[in-house]
Amino acid sequence: MAYLMGLDIGSALSKAVVMDQGALAAWAVAPTEGDFSRAARSVAESALGKVGTCADNLRAIGGCGIGASFAPCTLVKISDISCQARGTHFLLPGVRTVVEIGNQATRVIKLTELGKVADCLVSDKCAAGSGRVLKVIADVLKVDLDQMGLLARGARAPVKFTTGCAVFLETEAISRVAERNTKADIVAGLHRALAARIVALAQRMRIQKDYAATGGGATDTGLVDTLNAMLGGDLLVPEQPLITAAIGAALIAGEKAR
Repeated sequence: MAYLMGLDIGSALSKAVVMDQGALAAWAVAPTEGDFSRAARSVAESALGKVGTCADNLRAIGGCGIGASFAPCTLVKISDISCQARGTHFLLPGVRTVVEIGNQATRVIKLTELGKVADCLVSDKCAAGSGRVLKVIADVLKVDLDQMGLLARGARAPVKFTTGCAVFLETEAISRVAERNTKADIVAGLHRALAARIVALAQRMRIQKDYAATGGGATDTGLVDTLNAMLGGDLLVPEQPLITAAIGAALIAGEKAR
């Protein structure tokens, strides 16, 4: 049996999926930790192991992400945006706008009915417009990143961040701690600041429903709730928002192999 594999080797996380006859058979996610080659090998072997097969049974491998070129295998290199569009369309066919909140940037992607890219905008290089700022503030507050969404739900008076720079956001968060603001209020304020930047980017695109959020930022329920409210509701999140680009890479590689 010939499988398809997709790799998304990002700066923070590496993802691999195995597709079997048009269905998602297995996936794996692991920290990249600065070693693209090792991370790609690790997630690929983990995903293959879950379906009990090996690389010899792969019909095609597609790759995207900053570290895809370092993967220790022959693959079809595909643009991140195309993979994100195709993978989200596979999981949520009705979606016409994808908001990918990644570690390095946020992308707003408009899709056609076939899951092709119709238009795209990317946030500026400042980390304040990406999911990386969540990790920065989590370190300041000494809280687990995956607990920030739950923590924000206890906010009573979310603080207002006045800067759009990630460096100054960190400094401002330290100041808010010194002012005895609660961690919940600081995290909720951060979610509002980040969501506001994302919505401003989305409004430039005149986005269309249905909307979906993907990427690492989409695993933060507090950020998703805030973004959903600012967009007017109906924001969808795939069950596995981290692997959408890897799915797209596998599908596009399979199409090219035909």
